Amino acid sequence: MRLSILAIEGVPKIKDGYNPATWMLEVTSAGKEANLKVNFTDVYKNSELHRRNKQLIQELSFPCQGSKDLHFDAQYSQTFVAQCIACLWKQHLSYWRNTSYTAVRLLFTIMTGLLFGLIFWDVGLKSHRRKEQDLFNAMGSMYAAVTFIGVVNGASVQPIVAIERTVFYRERAAGMYSALPYALAHVLLHR
Repeated sequence: MRLSILAIEGVPKIKDGYNPATWMLEVTSAGKEANLKVNFTDVYKNSELHRRNKQLIQELSFPCQGSKDLHFDAQYSQTFVAQCIACLWKQHLSYWRNTSYTAVRLLFTIMTGLLFGLIFWDVGLKSHRRKEQDLFNAMGSMYAAVTFIGVVNGASVQPIVAIERTVFYRERAAGMYSALPYALAHVLLHR
């Protein structure tokens, strides 16, 4: 025997074609409970359905005699190499679908390279290296150029990583791949 909310006096019947979930939410709302002077929680707790559900929960809380725990040979359904290939392919598609990001990174790298090239023009020529300080200046300028490009490219990739992190958490929780193939794909494609 099921608990019938219609057995409670004052609860209106559902109309033909009306969404049952919507109807249930409407008739069990706090306002409706107050109008009917009924506490649906108490009605359920005193019902046969509640007692049967509690008994079923007790029965299902313990494993059946002779049953064994689930066991899988591997944590992931694919091999490490297959995970790497899948992650590389996914990152490749993601990288080329985001054309504005790719274009900005490429343009910025070219512009920065040209700017540093013009600023440090002829710094590394043999004729300009008369003192030890000239060699230090050339090495410092190379360090500054590489660091600047790296920091700016790193800053431009952070919004992409923030978005992809959510996808990674969802896909890793689903057992699609581990963190290592995902990280390798990112390193290989976003260098």
